Amino acid sequence: MRSGHGRNGLDTLSRMAAYVAVVDAGGFSAAGRKEGRSKAILSKYVAELEDRLGARLLNRTTRTLSLTEAGQAYYREAVEILQRISDLESSVQDTHLEVRGLLRVAGPRTLGDGPIMEAIMAFVRDSSQIRLDLHLEDRFVDLVEEGFDVAIRVSKLTDSSLIARKLAPLRMVVVASPGRIAASGRPVRPDELAQLPCVIDSNARWRSNWGFVVDGVNHTVPVTGPVEANSPLAVKMAALEGIGYAMLPYAVAREEITSGALEVLLDEFAFDDAAIYAVYPHRRHLSAKVRAFVDHLAAWFAQPENLKAITG
Repeated sequence: MRSGHGRNGLDTLSRMAAYVAVVDAGGFSAAGRKEGRSKAILSKYVAELEDRLGARLLNRTTRTLSLTEAGQAYYREAVEILQRISDLESSVQDTHLEVRGLLRVAGPRTLGDGPIMEAIMAFVRDSSQIRLDLHLEDRFVDLVEEGFDVAIRVSKLTDSSLIARKLAPLRMVVVASPGRIAASGRPVRPDELAQLPCVIDSNARWRSNWGFVVDGVNHTVPVTGPVEANSPLAVKMAALEGIGYAMLPYAVAREEITSGALEVLLDEFAFDDAAIYAVYPHRRHLSAKVRAFVDHLAAWFAQPENLKAITG
């Protein structure tokens, strides 16, 4: 069996890491800039890997680079192997690291004033070495560009460079004031909303296409209305004023629902796809403080009394 070491002592794992870096970056030059190595060195490492395997992994031309069938299979396995090694190193290191330092967190302004804020502050209370820099705003921050460690989001993950961990389901409800219901009627089927005045949250990923489950099938209803706002609190205010029907997180309208100022409608058709996520850069770079923070949030929302605040 051939040795895993080349003439310069470069082992198979290092060659493997170079190959993955080239594939991830889409080329040798881009990988060199990202990794701080020369294009020639990376090309040499990949060529040595191909020699060792006895198979071509990449098809190279002057302008393009593509993976062979063998290259695709090797890439999938290599990524998994490198990730396992990285996770093993991190788990060993974390046992000797304190949860300390500056933790930069971004979250939605509205939910940040409720149950999410309680969960975050409970973590700070129990972590005496943590300094929290919390930014609450109703937009998706760029974690890497803006230097955040983690973000709390109410959305499915679309950026493949990030990791999302589901913390809790988020109950969405259609609500209206008693006055609006008296004036326009109580809808009994979701499609009726298309003919009624609705208040639209422009920050929500569903925007003016509200999702329901009708007869066991996901169903979307396009809605329109006199008000569109980029804040659930503004949407709630419009609903309270009788301007229209609204779709809101239960946690945002909980007090008004309890008091009767808003009534829940069409709950039997509720679409349960919404959830609260902790989003952070790839776990290969996950620090002890971020790991502890996300674990805390997951455990906090797993408690029945805390989960009830967002699901009713």
